Amino acid sequence: MKLQVTQENLHKALTNVSRVASTRGTLPILSNVLLKTVDGRLSIAATNLDIAITQFIGAKVSEDGLITVPARLMQDFISSLPSGVIDMRLDESKLHIETEQYQSVINGISAEDYPVMPDIDNGQTWSVSATALKTALQQVVLAASGDEARPVLTGVYMHVFEGSLYVVATDSYRLAEKKITSLKSTVSLLIPAAALQELMRVVGDSDDDVTVTHDDQQVLFRVGDVELVTRLIEGTYPDYRKLIPEKYSSLAEIKKSELQNITKVSSLFARENAGSVTINLDESAQAVSIRSVASQVGENIASAPAKVTGDGTITLNSRYILDALHVIGDDTVRFGFNGKLEPSVIKGAKTDDYNHIVMPLKS
Repeated sequence: MKLQVTQENLHKALTNVSRVASTRGTLPILSNVLLKTVDGRLSIAATNLDIAITQFIGAKVSEDGLITVPARLMQDFISSLPSGVIDMRLDESKLHIETEQYQSVINGISAEDYPVMPDIDNGQTWSVSATALKTALQQVVLAASGDEARPVLTGVYMHVFEGSLYVVATDSYRLAEKKITSLKSTVSLLIPAAALQELMRVVGDSDDDVTVTHDDQQVLFRVGDVELVTRLIEGTYPDYRKLIPEKYSSLAEIKKSELQNITKVSSLFARENAGSVTINLDESAQAVSIRSVASQVGENIASAPAKVTGDGTITLNSRYILDALHVIGDDTVRFGFNGKLEPSVIKGAKTDDYNHIVMPLKS
């Protein structure tokens, strides 16, 4: 292998790819990145056996070849080099890297034993706006569970319902649902949330479309020169739609910043109660108030003006409220529920494509 690349392109690719290189496990080669010439370009790939990311960059290739080198060392080294052209040459298992000021040799490992994710030969393919997909994932992934004892809940459910593409996540304490776009394809994918965290980072500020190809075992996302493939989670996603109320006995429309402020203040007094705060909607006062009590510290009541229809009180986890408000784009939000034992809903007042459900706590 003999080629030239720019430091800028190689550094960007290594940054995108090397995060999934595994530093633990029984296969030392998984801590490496795979460098391979493909059709006059250089591909940089890494995998942890569940997720694989590959990025292609422009290169002036004189000789084809492939090698694996330590991901962390390669990324740190290339990031330390000045911008400009880098010469790379493979001599047996040694990768020679040279610039005008630096000459280095990195010991590699043969690519023969490097694991490769199976190809998706007979998959279904469709596309979605990168911006729309990233926004949706930012609003939903936070609700996925981190408890491996329930694998289904560690995933994000991407599916088509009544002609629209949705993404959904829940940890059974809260649920986030986002409608992305109209789509005629039949889609029902349970994707690891960890893989979608990487996808958001890879997509970045791209305004391209994301091409999605999937079968029953894997899904491949392709945006620009980057590909991410991940295994799907086996299992049936719970029937979540019955949790989303269509009407509310108590409903408040309130400025998002106001609700954030009173929730933050109240959460300071709710630390010893796992963030538990009691929210009261008062129709006559046209206000939302939040009360929190800490036996050792004291108590707090904070209120803000709102358009309220129907009195009601409910106890919720303050962190979940703040998480929901953080990802809602509208300046004004709607907060509604049907009694203190039923799920509450937080959503934008001007948009109807996002629901954030927070389950009540015992008051």
